[in-house]
Amino acid sequence: MQDLKPKPPATAGEMLGHPKGLFLLFGTEMWERLSYYGMRGIFVFYLTSAAAAAAFGWEQLSDTELQSQALSYLGWYAMLVYLTPIIGGWMADNKWGQRRCIMFGGTLMMLGQFALGFPHSWLPDGTEIYMLWLGLALLIVGNGFFKPNISTMVGDLYDEGDHRRDTAFTIFYMGINLGSILGYLVIGWIGEKVNYQLAFFTAGIGMLLGLLLQMAQAKKFLGDIGLQPSAKLGLKKDTADKHKPLTPEERDRIKVILILGVFTVIFWAGFEQAAGSMNLFAKYNTDLNVMGFEIPASWLQMVNPLFIIILAPVMASLWVGLGAREPSSPAKFSMGLVFLGLGFVSMCGAALQIGDSETIKASIWWLVFAYIFHTIGELSLSPIGLSMVTKLSPLRYLSLMMGLWFAFIGVANKGAAEIGKLVGESGPLATFGGVAIAAIGAGIILFLIRNKLVDWMHGAEEEHTRVGPTTQEEIGITADHEGAPQRHFRE
Repeated sequence: MQDLKPKPPATAGEMLGHPKGLFLLFGTEMWERLSYYGMRGIFVFYLTSAAAAAAFGWEQLSDTELQSQALSYLGWYAMLVYLTPIIGGWMADNKWGQRRCIMFGGTLMMLGQFALGFPHSWLPDGTEIYMLWLGLALLIVGNGFFKPNISTMVGDLYDEGDHRRDTAFTIFYMGINLGSILGYLVIGWIGEKVNYQLAFFTAGIGMLLGLLLQMAQAKKFLGDIGLQPSAKLGLKKDTADKHKPLTPEERDRIKVILILGVFTVIFWAGFEQAAGSMNLFAKYNTDLNVMGFEIPASWLQMVNPLFIIILAPVMASLWVGLGAREPSSPAKFSMGLVFLGLGFVSMCGAALQIGDSETIKASIWWLVFAYIFHTIGELSLSPIGLSMVTKLSPLRYLSLMMGLWFAFIGVANKGAAEIGKLVGESGPLATFGGVAIAAIGAGIILFLIRNKLVDWMHGAEEEHTRVGPTTQEEIGITADHEGAPQRHFRE
């Protein structure tokens, strides 16, 4: 079937050697990530506040029970956020196109933030909890329509083989990092220093700005890109062989995906303590005074995106510089788990410093170093995952395997909440120490079986160390475990 892929309008022009539509998508994504990460950075603080406990009828809960309740809500929310993109991606491919899905999803997310920010005093007594559920539901569904489709449109700006495509993702995912930093900075400050519900409302305004930007400029800079579902454009591959049985080579490659999926769950279950137990530890057990100024606890989560910007090009250059000596993908996965464990060793230092005292506060540097170690682990592991899925999956099952990979991350987020609850039950030292041992142990096990996994890849790993002529140009600042193959993007 003829490829009718739309292209940017010829009149749109370029900026910094790229279509101006890229910078429109950059801005839209930046505002959306400000909204998403800003809300996520203060969510457990909001649920454990006295005002929220009174509104939701949780006054009878102890502090430990209240924190467990908050982590449970966070876990369900974070898990479902990684499952709904399967629906949003299918709708864009088959029914609506990316642009309509982005606008629909962004609108739902904006309304979700406004629902969370709706003043409790304006609601009939006893209905506040329903507004919380409504807000979370709108955010979950909206994220599912927004997340998978804006990234796709970045790639659609370029023809196949255009060497600018990878550098375009670099620029685009700078928006993710910038949005997450601004979200923690602005929304975190308003929430912790002024009012949590005002912070959610402000996050909704951020999402609104992204939508208005898209509405005002999409036609000018994107033209027809994203308007039609790919099924109507002849872009989908022939699926006549969809029901062919798997070959032995394909079965081996799927085994690698499933095994790495298990280690992925272990990694993200530890890493996502950032929004839960580590966030609570920062607020209630850490000395947040910096040069005479008490910073909001949520600001510590900025360490991750800041060091992604600093370290991503360094690590990418390191891999390229090693050439044929570059570690295999399973070896990098194992490194990621070990660095995650080292981050929790640092958290154990914080727990030892406070001991059983209710007045001693841990040094902020324990958490800073923990987040730096976690960022190195993230950069060692996260870029490999989606790349491996695209390399190892049989073409006819690629969408299914990609959905499964997101499901692994979703399960990990729910597991992270359950682990976080143990801090209140067993204490921070036992919990953080247990995660450190589990992560380092898993990393060692994976390192020991790495060669077998490479064998099961049947040559796919050889592509991993191949360096093209534009590789140095394409080394990018990458951000999150949410995006496209061979680049690391932020949530």
